[in-house]
This record gives sequence, C-alpha cells and structure tokens, in this order.
Amino acid sequence: MNMKAHSHSPDEIAARLDTAERLCAERGSRLTPLRRLVLETLLNHPGSLKAYELLDALRSAQPGAAPPTVYRALDFLTEQGLIHRLDVINAWSACTDAGGTPHDVLVVCTRCGSVAELSDPDLGRRLAACVAQAGYTLSGQETELRALCPRCRQS
Repeated sequence: MNMKAHSHSPDEIAARLDTAERLCAERGSRLTPLRRLVLETLLNHPGSLKAYELLDALRSAQPGAAPPTVYRALDFLTEQGLIHRLDVINAWSACTDAGGTPHDVLVVCTRCGSVAELSDPDLGRRLAACVAQAGYTLSGQETELRALCPRCRQS
C-alpha cells in the first residue's frame, strides 16, 4: 500500500502548479489566475481548509474574492482531480499526486484536518466487488476514513 502525506517545498509547489497547468491544457480547460491561487493556497497549507478559511487566506492576494467564485474554483479543481473534497470534515485539500496514481483511500484526521492519501488497487477492487454484491455501483473512486493522525493521538 502506498501512502502520501502533505508536505510541500516551494520547488514542489511550483512543480505541482506546472503539472496542474499542463493537465488542464491537455483536457481543454484553463487554470485561471483565481483557480491557480486557490490551488496554490491549498498546496501551501499542510492539511485541509474549510471554504471560509480558504476565503480568508485568499483575501490578502485577492481582496474581492467572494464565496461563489471560490466555490466555483473549488468545484473546478475537484473535477480536474487537483484537490480533494473531504466530506468527513467539510473541507478541501490539495492532491499530492494530481498527475499520477489515483488514490483509493483518503485518511482524514478529524481533529486537525491533515490528510494521507493511500493507493492500494487490490483494496479498491475488493471494495468495488463488495459494493457490486450489494447491487450498487461506485460513483467515485475515493473512500474517506475518519482517523486521528499521530500528532493528534499524542495530544
């Protein structure tokens, strides 16, 4: 099982933004300045952000940022696979490997909002088979698990 946690250097952030630009262009979409700023803000944050926390963080660089435009940017970035919508805590986080391996499981710390992305294709196949046995078809690729990260477990 592969696990990736969030920790980004300035060079990694620049590379991830370049990857996002390239992926959007290949898909016939555009990473507008606001979408790029939202993604960069999430990449610079070690865990996840709720929409209004994100809005507050954006206002220094984009004073006129309003909730509808931020939500549209979040929807776009989620559709493009560049960020994750974390239903468990009603927040968003940057995808650590947007151009690479799909993530089967997101482990979300319910206390601090940190996220670990797990990739285990066998687990994904087994989960899809269990869902199919119940007569359902998965509508998404990612499963969120509620957990406590090592730092929160110690406190």
